[in-house]
Amino acid sequence: MTFLGKLKQGFGSTFSFFADCWSELKKVKWPSRKELVSYTIVVLVTVIFVTIYFSVLDLIISYLVRLFTE
Repeated sequence: MTFLGKLKQGFGSTFSFFADCWSELKKVKWPSRKELVSYTIVVLVTVIFVTIYFSVLDLIISYLVRLFTE
């Protein structure tokens, strides 16, 4: 197979890949606006709680390390 033939075959599989991706994306059931807002709120609240938890944990550990090293 010549170089141009291999090049065409390579791009053909790339275009085929993107066509397959597009057809799979059409099958997805996308969330409604109301669902999207509620999911976003759940994620943000979870991130805030995890951030607070690890911040408090970090403060406690740093206090204990300072207590034992001084």
